[in-house]
Amino acid sequence: MSPSARLHASQPSLADTLRARGLRLTAQRQLVLEAVYRLGHATPDQVHSEVARTAAGINITTVYRTLELLEELGLVTHTHLSHGAPTYHGVSEEQHVHLVCRSCGGVDDVPAGVLDALAQTLEKEKSFFVDRGHVALFGVCGLCGGEE
Repeated sequence: MSPSARLHASQPSLADTLRARGLRLTAQRQLVLEAVYRLGHATPDQVHSEVARTAAGINITTVYRTLELLEELGLVTHTHLSHGAPTYHGVSEEQHVHLVCRSCGGVDDVPAGVLDALAQTLEKEKSFFVDRGHVALFGVCGLCGGEE
């Protein structure tokens, strides 16, 4: 499913989810959610820059609060792909593991299933359950070819 198709599928969900919690659907909330889906993986600063193209008056604090609310509502999730700010993406995407290149900073996704064997071992031996949606593996991508 394309990012815009996932976004359109989530729009009624946003309004319904907010109403169920007694909250209003605001333009800022809608713009932030749309920006997350459009960008794919984005930091709050990147989301702010994207939203500011349409709504110049929105401030970074509003973006942070909105991202927190959207995550609480289960519409976006985050992971840490570097030492900096978290990176957000939509939850309607299939759960995936992030591959982060230490050389070029590129991010690639692989299905969460690549961790099945490890997750089963950790569950069996340590009673530990891996949150695969928050996993980021750091290394060097094929394009960089081991250049660090």
